[in-house]
Amino acid sequence: MEYLRNGPVEGPVCIFAHGAGAPMDSDFMETVANGLADLGVHVIRFEFPYMAERRLSGKKRPPNRQPELLACLHDVIEDIQRPCVLMGKSMGGRMSSVLAADEGVSPLVKGVLAFGYPFHPSGKPEKLRIDHLPSVSAPMSIVQGTRDALGNQEYVNTLSIPKDIDIHWLEDGDHDLKPRKKSGYTHQQHIHAAIQYAAHFIKNCE
Repeated sequence: MEYLRNGPVEGPVCIFAHGAGAPMDSDFMETVANGLADLGVHVIRFEFPYMAERRLSGKKRPPNRQPELLACLHDVIEDIQRPCVLMGKSMGGRMSSVLAADEGVSPLVKGVLAFGYPFHPSGKPEKLRIDHLPSVSAPMSIVQGTRDALGNQEYVNTLSIPKDIDIHWLEDGDHDLKPRKKSGYTHQQHIHAAIQYAAHFIKNCE
């Protein structure tokens, strides 16, 4: 499996999983990985099988089924063989949390962090994706825009989510943490805040 690595090798390790539609070297993934690297975190990126195939063929493919995604993430952890925080954008964050909820999860997993957690599929708020969250054994945090279409603040506040899962809200951010101009915030500011929060979380999981 091919990896992209950023940051000092001796730093705390973060395995960073991409979302459903964008590869490991998308602008968001690059910005976050480089930002964390500057703060002393060793970030390791990889691609799920369907995305790796897309890179070779140039043809868009749907994500693999959940068991295949989890098996891939498990293989990365076993390959790296270092204590790590699992971090992911949207689908990558959800798969990280699902794996961490498994009773047989590797003891190397020290934390889970999701950017833009997909609490429900697009346009289907009745189909919740939170049943496994009480079983997540490692510390978990979520960085979420308050108007995320897959889980905005008003909607998420009505859900029964374990109190020990911290949700760091970014004002007016969408699923990519991007705010509207009228909010007074910029996308760059929110990404910077997300990186700072993530670095603090990862270092506290050591």
